[in-house]
Amino acid sequence: MRLLLQTGSANAGEWRAAFAAALPEAEVTLWPEVPASVDYLAVWKPPAELFARVPAPKAIFNLGAGVDSLLRLPTLPASVPIVRLEDAGMAAQMIDYVTLAVLAAFREQAAYAQQQRAALWQPRPPLPRREFGVGVLGFGVLGRAVAAALLPFGFPLAGWSRTRRDVAGVDAFAGAGELPAFLARSRVLVCLLPSTPSTRGLLDRARLAALPRGAHLVNVARGDVVVEADLLAALDAGALAGATLDVFGDEPLPPAHPFWHHPRVTVTPHVSAVTLVDESVAQVAAGIRRLEQRLPIGGIVDRTRGY
Repeated sequence: MRLLLQTGSANAGEWRAAFAAALPEAEVTLWPEVPASVDYLAVWKPPAELFARVPAPKAIFNLGAGVDSLLRLPTLPASVPIVRLEDAGMAAQMIDYVTLAVLAAFREQAAYAQQQRAALWQPRPPLPRREFGVGVLGFGVLGRAVAAALLPFGFPLAGWSRTRRDVAGVDAFAGAGELPAFLARSRVLVCLLPSTPSTRGLLDRARLAALPRGAHLVNVARGDVVVEADLLAALDAGALAGATLDVFGDEPLPPAHPFWHHPRVTVTPHVSAVTLVDESVAQVAAGIRRLEQRLPIGGIVDRTRGY
């Protein structure tokens, strides 16, 4: 069995060693070297040249949850299954990040930080928990994990997805027709949508205006889901109280971008859920072994949906 590995990162050697340990029955080759035949590909944001040089493998494993950059490649073979990471240690990280952002919004930590800078001692009245709805926009594996982690805090929880997914303790919304009602009850909107033709630019001026006044946006999905100019306008107008942003249309975020110094924006450098080598390799190795045994696996991408 031959596996071709392409990571596009400085720690490619670490990935190769992890695959060699987890999948000793495979011959692991590191791109740009290409063997005469390839059974499986494990890639992250590969160059178009790769698919022009590599014979069609049995499957392509994407070393991350988002496949938008992969699907845009014109050289991507049409008939080869694509498998994305479903968790691989990302859920626990995402839970930490989102829980911190939700609680900071609920306890108005940004407002208190501003008062501290002004040496202003001014207690604020507590926000009613029962009115502090949290909406998870994108209710896949990570979205459901985030909602489950938030349940013990007692916030009214809602989840929105393309098709309805019922989870105990979470109000389910589905489809374009129910999106306005979902947004209207989300004092904190947590965006976990993939980047697809139907989601790019989804959070525009109109949909941000559908949020309750004083709402907070947490985006840990993809930057192009949000229209940045519309978000800035909503923040400047006071319609939104704040935004915690981990992903952006351009990454790294340009130094002159207004998000860096906006008083209502918290910026982090795409760290809400980083890919963990050992966990990711274990998931890919298990998937390859199941495919070799002609068994079904999870994480297969529907190219028409983009995830």
